[in-house]
Formats: sequence, structure tokens, C-alpha cells
Amino acid sequence: MNQFKLLATRRFAPFFATQALSAFNDNAFRQATIVLVAFQLGLPDAQVSFYSNLAPALFILPFFLFSASAGQLAEKFEKQKLIRLVKLFEVGAMCLAAYGFFIASPALLLTVLFLMGLHSTVFGPIKYAILPEVLRPEELVGGNGLVEMGTSIAILVGMIGGGYAMAVAGHGPMFASLLVIGVALIGFASACAIPRVPATAPQLEFNWNAFTESARAIRLIAKKRAVFNSVLGISWFWFFGGVVTAQLPNYTKLYLGGDASVEILVLTLFSVGVGAGSLLCEKLSGHKVEIGLVPLGAFGMTLFSLLLYFAQHEPAAQRGLDWLAFLHAAGHWRIALDLLLLGLFAGFFIVPLFALVQSRSERQELSRVIAGNNIINAIFLVAAAVFGLGLLKAGLSIPQLFLITALLNAAVTLWIFLLVPEFLMRFVDWLLISLFYRVRTEGLERIPDEGAALLVCNHVSYMDALIIMGSVRRPVRFVMYYKIFRIPVLSFVFRTAKAIPIAGAKEDAALLARALDQIDHALAEGELVCVFPEGGLSSDGDIAPFRPGVERILARRPVPVIPLALRGLWASMWSRRDSKLGRARLPRRFRARIELMTGNIVDGAAISAADLEQRVRALRGSEA
Repeated sequence: MNQFKLLATRRFAPFFATQALSAFNDNAFRQATIVLVAFQLGLPDAQVSFYSNLAPALFILPFFLFSASAGQLAEKFEKQKLIRLVKLFEVGAMCLAAYGFFIASPALLLTVLFLMGLHSTVFGPIKYAILPEVLRPEELVGGNGLVEMGTSIAILVGMIGGGYAMAVAGHGPMFASLLVIGVALIGFASACAIPRVPATAPQLEFNWNAFTESARAIRLIAKKRAVFNSVLGISWFWFFGGVVTAQLPNYTKLYLGGDASVEILVLTLFSVGVGAGSLLCEKLSGHKVEIGLVPLGAFGMTLFSLLLYFAQHEPAAQRGLDWLAFLHAAGHWRIALDLLLLGLFAGFFIVPLFALVQSRSERQELSRVIAGNNIINAIFLVAAAVFGLGLLKAGLSIPQLFLITALLNAAVTLWIFLLVPEFLMRFVDWLLISLFYRVRTEGLERIPDEGAALLVCNHVSYMDALIIMGSVRRPVRFVMYYKIFRIPVLSFVFRTAKAIPIAGAKEDAALLARALDQIDHALAEGELVCVFPEGGLSSDGDIAPFRPGVERILARRPVPVIPLALRGLWASMWSRRDSKLGRARLPRRFRARIELMTGNIVDGAAISAADLEQRVRALRGSEA
């Protein structure tokens, strides 16, 4: 299903509109407040500076104080009702903001800013936890991509709209008030159209102690290593973005020589890039959670941050350029392209991480996991502010700050990938499969989202395991001939994926016995295990008789069995065709079309190797 078709469904469209309108209004209010306080009240510079530094702290403070409680609320109560209450709260806050605009009270507007931080704190766990409830697994990446795209564009349009509304001579407070109240009311109306989503843990005992509950939420994140490190990756993204976006106004003025329209252009390029990258994730990942895109995104973020530094690291010779004059100036197209591509790769980085957290966390804990994520995000945002101010106070220029942040991005992401090699392994797998094949799948939804199962497949090429690994949404433990397991480069992928090497009884009886024990243990733990019962690569393109080893596995643990069949691989460069010694021949063409077919689940207690062979043959048909 194309991700844009989700916008025509009631289970997604009202929620998408609600969250986008929230992002718009949040930023419209903040930008209108900035224009009023900084430019229209005639306050001393010192007082404006005080308010400017206090505002981010007030907005982030609720994330520390109330995220844990918000996560519990999202688990215990029905999410659609909670969203309506949150949006009603926003309507009240915007009415209070309108009063603050008319009496020109910075103190009242800062209070409203705190309330909007509270609004975002409560809405966050619901926002990301609701997606796995209303979307099918194959829609999760596309849905997250649409949400990230909608959020980034809404933030940009909200900033522009709020700023321009308040800047209307003589009528700014009225126009800004009408804008934020009107959008809040529309957001409440869209929230009322969201279908009912049942509570995931209605029996949850509410803990009123924010500190102990925050610690518990972080412990929930730490239960699964991949989830914890994904949260670290998301938090690093906010650190990186916080450092960069905080400096954009002065960077635009001092180093790009632009006026306010150039600052809007810079934000537009970055936001459009993030939106485009978020949407492309669905296409590049093949409708599944493909964390292999995360290293690609990290690499691009580092590369284009470095290019941005080298493109313009000296103060601008000319000041006051509008956006059109800026684009026409020599060399500035490179800066525009760097900003666009920086956003694009940031989208590649963030969307799979959110999707992984959603898909790998327990449903009854997901809202609290998101709450813990928000707490860690807030810590990283505060650290970003301290980091940026500290380096600038130490005498570094803004481009030098960008350079150090880019180098830190490379170091931190490398550290995360070393902690969890699965990220890098999935990237290698995604790159290899994307380079050599176009894979069409059929019936993958028959593979259960949880619980033990045994996958059985024909064995045509050295790439078979990589193709299955890159197509199935869940992690798969492969049982493979030990000599294939040891192939350079592929060995890294197989070891990281916890593949199980096996040998025949005559070759290595001890290895065979150890492999059977590992298979049984993996199935006992509820994992997916994939075997190639032919015992080796096809020598003629046909399916060889299935060996009795699969029966030994099922005799010890009769789990459900799912037949798979690969088509079109016999003609590939990685099969044994045209090579008696099994050496890979030169490819006739890249991006070959192949297919992975999935059969119906069968009872492992009542199936034989011969029966499984016939089922795989029927799935494959006549095409090897």
C-alpha cells in the first residue's frame, strides 16, 4: 500500500491532521511571542536576552516533570479520549495566549509556553504509541514517515505564519490570536474524528512519584538493547538538531549575509529535506522497519555538515541579502543543496529509529517507553544548549561549532553501531540486496509478528539468507552450512544476525549436535528460525530432496512451520550455474527481479520433510 493512501483512511488521517496542527500551533504561538517580545514591546536588550534564554527552559521543563506520568496515562486510558482532552487543554491555553497578546504581558506568555510544553509532554507518548495500534506492520515505516514529514513542514509553516501574523502593523495581536485559537479549534475537531483505540494496560497501577516512575520508564527502555540504543540515537538526533537550529539566525545574518527571508529559506530547505527523507524511507525500506537506513542517514548528516562548513566558514562580505539575491550569489547554490541534503539524510536517520522502538517494544509498555524516550531527549536538548553556548563563549565561531558537531556525529554514531552491530549489519544487507536485486514478496503477512516458528526454504544462491533477512520484518536466526557462514563480509552479517553454523554428521558431528541444541533453544525463546533442508546450494537449479534434519528439529520442538520459496535466483551471479567449482560468475545485469513467496502455516507436529519439499516446490513453480 502506498503510504499516501493512509491519508484517505479514517484510522490515520484524523490523527495525522491532529498532530500536524499541534506542531503548527506550538510554533506559531512561540514565533508570535518572539516577534512581540523581541521587536514590538521596546524592551531593553538585557531583558529580551533574559526572556529568550528562559523560554526554552520553560518549554522543556514539563518533559522532566511529567513525561513519566504522561506515559502511564497513555497506557491506562483510551487514547482517543486522552487526545480530545489534550486538544481541549490546547484551546484553553491559546485563549490565555490571546489575552497575553492583547495585554502585552511577557510573564503571562511565558506561562502559556510552559503550558504548551505540558501539552506536548502529554501528547508525545500517545502520538507515537498510537501508530502501531492503528497501522499494520508493513505500514509502520510509511506512517512514521508521513508523521515526521507532516511535523517538519508544520513546524516551518507555523513559525512563518505566527511571525507574519504578529508582524501585521496595528493588528498583530488580533491576527495572531485568531490564528492560534482557530487552529486549536480545528485540531480539537480533528481529534474528535480519531477512531477509538483501547487502553493497552487498563489494569496499570498509577505511580504518582514522578522521579521513581521516570526511573522505571528508563528501565523499560533498557530491557532491550536495540530499543535503548535506538532511543540514544533519537536523542542524539535532537542534540545535533538543537545545536544546529539554535545558531541558524546568527549564522544566516553573519556568515550567509542574509536577512529574515534567508533564515526562512534555510529553515525551509532543511524542513523539506527532512520531509522528503522521511517519505523516502518507506520506498527504500520496502514497507518494513529497515534500520539499515540509519547508518546511511548518519553518514549523510556528517558529510553534508562538513560540506556546509567548507562552503562558508568566513564572515559574509555582503550583508542584507534577500532570499532571491542569496540564491543568485556565487557558490550559494552549494549551501542550499547542503542544507537540503542534510535534512534528507536526517530523515533517513530518525524515521527507522522511531519505527524500531515502536515495533520492538511491548505494546502494553510502549507509551511509557516513549515517555522515557522524551525524558532522555529533553536531557540531550539541554546538553545541546549548554554545549553550544559553552563553545561560543570559548571563542569558537558558529561554523567551527558546526564542524565539531559534525565530527561528534561521526564518533557518536560509530559508537552506537559498535554497541549494536545489528544497525551496521542491516545496512550491509540492505546495500547488497538493493544493489543486486529488485525483490517482490508475496504472503509475508502470514509470518506471525511474535512467537516461535520454523521457516523452510529452497537454497539457490549464497545470497538466499540475506534476501530473506532483508524481506522479513522480524529478526531471523538462520541455520546455514558452516563454509557459507565463514564467507568474508557475509560472515559479519551472519554472525551479527546470530546465524547458526551447521555441518553434516560425517563432517563434524559435534558441530551438528551443537547446532541442533542452538536451534531448539532459539525456538524455545520464541524466535524465528530459518533452515534450508536441501543441505546445500542447488547444483542444477532444481530443488533437491529435503533431508531429515528438519524432522529432527520438529521432533524436539513441534513449532508452526512456514514454507518459503525463492524464484529467479538460479540465473544470478551468486548461484552455481555455469560454474562447476561454485565460483560466482560475472553478473549479466544488476537489479535483477526475484521473488520470495510465502506459504500457509502448517502444524510442525504433523509434517514430514517430503511434505514440506512438495509445498516449497509448489510455491516456487517452474521458475528457478
